Amino acid sequence: MAPRVLIITPTYNERDNLEPFLAAVFEVVPEAHVLVVDDASPDGTGELADALSTRDERVHVLHRAAKLGLGTAYLQGFAWALERPYDVLFEMDTDLSHDPVYVPSLLRAIEDGADVVIGSRNVPGGSVEGWGPGRHFMSQGGSVYSRWILGIRVRDLTSGYKAFTRRALERIDLGAVRSNGYAFQIELTYRALRRGLRVAEVPIRYVDRRAGASKMSRRIFAEAAVMVWKLRVDGVLGRL
Repeated sequence: MAPRVLIITPTYNERDNLEPFLAAVFEVVPEAHVLVVDDASPDGTGELADALSTRDERVHVLHRAAKLGLGTAYLQGFAWALERPYDVLFEMDTDLSHDPVYVPSLLRAIEDGADVVIGSRNVPGGSVEGWGPGRHFMSQGGSVYSRWILGIRVRDLTSGYKAFTRRALERIDLGAVRSNGYAFQIELTYRALRRGLRVAEVPIRYVDRRAGASKMSRRIFAEAAVMVWKLRVDGVLGRL
């Protein structure tokens, strides 16, 4: 039986991207469901998501009272999903930088035995299009820095294009996750590895967002630089 797939996509001012994103997802995986986690977008993204959900039972919406951050959006989305009979849960950005065409590749890696699959820009066949030198430095430098401190081999620790089995999310102590920005992706992957879960990477071509503004900032990058050391200490002390 085909796995029941839920794609979780946090939104903040993504009204222009939401409908094209959903159309692209359902073209590739028509049987999947999508959960929109909206942080009270002032541009009306949440209201649009509600309207779309009334027309399509595959679309679900979680409304949050304010802009509370990427990490907590995913954690609330995971909690919502684990109360329902989904087998595989995806993280994806609404801005179409995460092309849904790769969803079947991530699912195949799950079928081959992976617990967590990363859509990776840094393995052979992976690439990034549309970034300037600063973004390249933050992304690739952040992965190299984190790999060195944490002592792991995953090449794209900062990717936000991921698939998790239900078992993986039940094994990871989601209630103990402390990161909320750039470090969130690093922390989830590290916790998965510390729990003995199998993490795989499949190549993707990442294309910078088509509309709207990036949520990345120097503050978010700095949080990751500090959090990696905290994760290392917790790993050494057996607290993960």
